[in-house]
Amino acid sequence: MFLFSVFHLILHFTTILDRREQENLLTANGRKYTMHRKSDDDEMSGGARCCFGFMVFLAQILLHGVVGLVLFWIIMYHSEDGKPFAWRENPDLEWNLHPVLMILGFIYFMGQAMLMYRTCRCCRRIWSKLLHTTFHLLAAPCIALGFVAVWDYHNLRTDRQTGQPSPIPNFYSLHSWMGLTTMGLFALQFIVGFFSFLLLLCCESATASFRAALVPIHSTFGITTFVMAVATSCTGLVEKAFFTLSSAWYQWVPALMDPNFNYTNALKHPLKGSKDYTQEIFQESLVINSLGAALVALVIVMPILVLHPKFRNRPQRIITVTHDRYG
Repeated sequence: MFLFSVFHLILHFTTILDRREQENLLTANGRKYTMHRKSDDDEMSGGARCCFGFMVFLAQILLHGVVGLVLFWIIMYHSEDGKPFAWRENPDLEWNLHPVLMILGFIYFMGQAMLMYRTCRCCRRIWSKLLHTTFHLLAAPCIALGFVAVWDYHNLRTDRQTGQPSPIPNFYSLHSWMGLTTMGLFALQFIVGFFSFLLLLCCESATASFRAALVPIHSTFGITTFVMAVATSCTGLVEKAFFTLSSAWYQWVPALMDPNFNYTNALKHPLKGSKDYTQEIFQESLVINSLGAALVALVIVMPILVLHPKFRNRPQRIITVTHDRYG
């Protein structure tokens, strides 16, 4: 309800601004000046358009691909009795919410928000800002719930053999430090962006220079936050792979390349004994690596789309049409 109310308020506010811009009439010396905006977007060359379309298509495949891969990974390899998610009654299944929600919030919704300024080229700028803000509003609860899920898992974890409480310290790893930094950057970006680009539009002319100066800073920190989110996700994948697969993780390479690979003795340990290397371990290793590779590909594609000068929206020219009051 809160998100719906905020979205409705922003939509009403932008509608008023759009109407005011269309009716922006200046009168002086018996003449009426009507101000129109004309986009220079058609200056993009044919080659640039083809490259831009391919990059956007690739970005969408990667954004949807990482969501599909993380859901497949959790549902196929970390479910219990066919149930992939739970809340505090099962901390292990509650942890499963953490990677899914963080990928949704930081990677998918934030990535879509970044693309709004590049893909919505036929819309008025105020509507691009509205969509940009909407995707960030969708990302915020995902990030918050993902953080709560891993916090509860650390505090409520129990030993599987004895059933006794076995909590894990919070913020002990590089992954957790990077995640906390990324959440702080996201919160700062959201607050500054919301107030400067939406609320300050109520006094548009007075804050125009301030908002124009803030654009490159906001864009740079947005890309930095996205890159940090990808890096944090990759460290989290590596950490989880070492915890769950341990020495079995790297065995997918000889299992794939060596026709004489011994599945029975591959995981033999002098102290812990041995267990069979299964196809499930092999498949999970490939899924984790594929998810990491897709995230790395996004960190290459997204900054190019946002920063390359050929892909930027051209500045809009203000054209003034003069009408004489007496014809």
